Amino acid sequence: MNRYGFVRVCAVTPEIRVADIPFNENSMASAAADAVKKGAALVVFPELSLCGYTCGDLFNQRALQNGVLDALGRLVERSKEWDALLFIGAPIERDGRLYNCAVAVCGGRLLGVVPKKNIPNYGEFYERRYFCPAGKGVSEIELCGFKVPFGTNIVFKSERIPNFTVSAEICEDLWVPAPPSVGHALAGANIIVNLSCSDEVAGKPEYRRDLVKMQSSKLICGYIYCDSGNGESTTDMVFSGHDVICENGTVLGESKLFENGAVYADIDCDKLDGERNRCASAYYCAEPEEHLAVGFAVTPRGGKLERKFPKYPFVPNGGSKLKERTELILDLQTMGLVKRLRHTGAKTVVIGISGGLDSALALLVTCRAFRKLGKDARDIIAVTMPGFGTTGKTLKSSTNLIGAVGATFKKVEIAPSVLKHFEDIGHDPAVRDVTYENAQARMRTMILMDLANKSGGLVVGTGDLSELALGWATYNGDHMSMYAVNAGVPKTLVKHLIAFEAERLGGEAQKTLGIILDTEISPELLPPDPSGNIAQKTEDIVGPYMLHDFFLYYIVRWGFSPEKVRYIARATFADEFDSGEIDKWLKNFYKRFFSQQFKRSCIPDGVKVGTVTLSPRGDWRMPSDASVALWLKCLEEGED
Repeated sequence: MNRYGFVRVCAVTPEIRVADIPFNENSMASAAADAVKKGAALVVFPELSLCGYTCGDLFNQRALQNGVLDALGRLVERSKEWDALLFIGAPIERDGRLYNCAVAVCGGRLLGVVPKKNIPNYGEFYERRYFCPAGKGVSEIELCGFKVPFGTNIVFKSERIPNFTVSAEICEDLWVPAPPSVGHALAGANIIVNLSCSDEVAGKPEYRRDLVKMQSSKLICGYIYCDSGNGESTTDMVFSGHDVICENGTVLGESKLFENGAVYADIDCDKLDGERNRCASAYYCAEPEEHLAVGFAVTPRGGKLERKFPKYPFVPNGGSKLKERTELILDLQTMGLVKRLRHTGAKTVVIGISGGLDSALALLVTCRAFRKLGKDARDIIAVTMPGFGTTGKTLKSSTNLIGAVGATFKKVEIAPSVLKHFEDIGHDPAVRDVTYENAQARMRTMILMDLANKSGGLVVGTGDLSELALGWATYNGDHMSMYAVNAGVPKTLVKHLIAFEAERLGGEAQKTLGIILDTEISPELLPPDPSGNIAQKTEDIVGPYMLHDFFLYYIVRWGFSPEKVRYIARATFADEFDSGEIDKWLKNFYKRFFSQQFKRSCIPDGVKVGTVTLSPRGDWRMPSDASVALWLKCLEEGED
C-alpha cells in the first residue's frame, strides 16, 4: 500500500528453533512471502533470528557461523521473489570479530549490514562474551558474494517510493541514553526498524511500549520494534514476541504477548515528512553525522488502505484516561477564563444563552471558573435575546439551563430594536437576506457589550473552532467578545464536553443539556416553520460538522493534500456519506476556509486546548486574501 505516502510495514516473529538454521530459514522465507502477499513493502525479523539469540557459546562455533552464511545467501536469492525490503537478524564475522547484525536484503541483493552498537552485559545479558560493538563510520564487507556497506550510519532510501527512508538499530540500542536512531533521523530516515530479543518480565511490556512510542514521537518517525518469540525461551528466560509499530507517538499495531505471528501497519511517510518540515527549525537543525545512502527498489503498489482513521479526531479516545483527558480540556478552558477575570478585576460575566450547544458549554465553563474563584454564580448574567427565529424549544432550554446553574437570568427581546434599525437603514423586513440575519447578531452583541459595561463585567464569547474554520459567524456580531472560551474547541468536541459535564451535574441541568444535545444546530435568525420548529439548520447550509472537523484536523494539523484528505475521508465515512457528498463538502470547506480568513485575523483572545488553533497569535498565520484556486485544482485534477 503506497498511495498518498502510506507504506505497509510488517514486524514478523517467526517460529524458530535455537541453532536449527534450516528450519529458521524456511520459517522466515514463508513469513516474508506471506507478508509481501499482504502488501508489505518493509518486513522486519527479530534480532539474531536466523540462528536464535540464545545460542550462547554456540555463536563461536564455525558450524553455526557457516550455516548462517549459507542460509543468508539462500534468503538473498529467494528475495528475488519478494518485492520488499527485508531486515534479517544474524551474527556476522568481520576481521576476526563477531557482530550482532541487521542485514538488509531486497530484490535478490544484499544491500548492507548494520551492526549493533550498544552491547548489554548486565543482569541476564552477557553479549560481550560473543559480540563486539559497532565501530565508528561505515566501511565495507564482502558477504554472500556482495560487497556492501558495514556500519551503523546507513540510510536505505527507496528509489521508487517518495519519503520512504529506513535505518536500523538493534535491541539495546534503543534502551540507552543516546540511541543511534537519533542520528539516523537527523540524517533523513523516517522509519526506524529495531531487531530485538527482549526477554519478558512483569511490567516490561508497558515500559517497552512507552519507550517505542516516545522514540517515534521524539524523532517524528515510524518505529518498528520486532521482538523474538517463545522459540527463544530457554533456561531462565521467557520471550513473548512483543512487536510494536508506532508512528509519531501513536501505536499503529501491536502483537499479543506469547503469540508468534505478524503485525502490519500502514505508516504515513508523507505525514512524517510534512511534520518534520513543520518542526524543522526546532528538531532538525542539528548537523547529523555522515550517513551513507543505499538505494533499494520496491515497486509502488495499490491496494486497500487497512489503516483506520477516527471519525472524531478531536474527541478523546475511550478507555481509562477518557475522563482525565476530558477534565483537562474543561480545566484549560476554565483556567484561561480565570486568568482573564483575575487580571481585569471583572465583577461579572455577561454571556448570551441561545439554547444551543456553544452557549451551553460557555456557560458551563464560566460556572466552573466562578467556583474556582469562589465567586457567586449570580454574578453570571445570562442573557436570552429572542429574535425572529427563536423557537419555544430553545427559549425554554435557555431559561431552564440558566436556572439550573444558578446564574442571573435576563431576557431582552431584540425584535423591536432590530425593526427600528431596519427602518433607520432602509431595509425591508420582508427581505430575509444577510442583512436581515446579521442585524440580529450584531444587535445581540451590542446588548451584551453594553450590559457588561453597565455591570462592570466582560462578555464571554461562545463561538467554537469549527465555526471559525468555516467563517460561520457574523463579523462584529457573535464574532466578537472579550474572551472566547470555545475558540479552540471544535463542534464535535463541544458535544462531548457537554455530555460529560451533564453527567457530572445531574438533575435538571443534565435533563436540559440532554435536550440541547438533541436540538438541531441553528443560528435561529430566520423564522421557524409553520409548526414552530427550527427551519434554518446550519448543517444543511455548510455541511455536517463531523466531516468538517475531520477535514479541519487533517488539513490544518497535518497539512495533507486535498486529494489525500478526500481519500481518507472516503475510506473513513464510506458507511455514512457517498463520494459525491464528501467531495461537495470538502470543496465547500476549502472555499469557506480561504474566503473567511479575514474574520480569524482579528478574533478575540481564546484558550488553546489542542493541537489545532486558528488564532493569528497562536499556531495559524495565514494571509486574509490568499487564493484557494490551487487547492480546488488539486481536487479537480486528482480525481480518483
